[in-house]
Amino acid sequence: MPTADSRIMTAVRAAGGHPSAVLLFAQLTVVLAYPSLDDSTVGRAVLGVVQMLVVLTAVWAVRRTPVLAWVGGFLGVPAMALTVAEAISPDTEWVVLASAAFHVPFYFFVSYAMLRYLFHDDEVTRDEIFATGAAFTVVAWGFAYLYAAAQVLWPGSFIGFNSADDAEALPWFELLYLSFTTLTSVGLSDVYPVMDQARSFVMVEQVAGVFYIALVVARMVGLAARRK
Repeated sequence: MPTADSRIMTAVRAAGGHPSAVLLFAQLTVVLAYPSLDDSTVGRAVLGVVQMLVVLTAVWAVRRTPVLAWVGGFLGVPAMALTVAEAISPDTEWVVLASAAFHVPFYFFVSYAMLRYLFHDDEVTRDEIFATGAAFTVVAWGFAYLYAAAQVLWPGSFIGFNSADDAEALPWFELLYLSFTTLTSVGLSDVYPVMDQARSFVMVEQVAGVFYIALVVARMVGLAARRK
């Protein structure tokens, strides 16, 4: 009968073979935990640590892809440090801008690396299936940080139904919600852009979401069908 230690080691080896699954799980964990932890400094610090782990997991996942892994590390290390700074001072504009300056290219690079990973052969592995979902969430993360920078550079770029002031900067989680609803094209968001620059970014994300479904998901379904 397997012991607790052997079960743990088996789980660790399984996770090591599926870094994309770990990345997807970590991002979804942040999404679920954010509403409960963001109201306090301690909660934001915990979220900062979890998001650092997400960044590390992303770098780890990129190492399995046919791209330069050191680029992910070059962007990911400053992103981790700025994640902590943003957790401590979420309303400091220069911290938000600096964080976005590294997080946006980092997450877009990770998404590019995962797309290369998905298209590098004609076989569908289990980790590539998880990579399909992870790449999608990574793109949403990148645009959320882009929106955070936009509302610092152009105050009042986004408004929500709960905003007391049109020029009030929206919390990052609301921008992440906007990013997910835009990327999936479900049209359910109660947060929306009102300035031209913000609308331009939203339109780019809409195009990215449509192309992602058309290219990536269709390819995965086609390869899976051909394999059968």
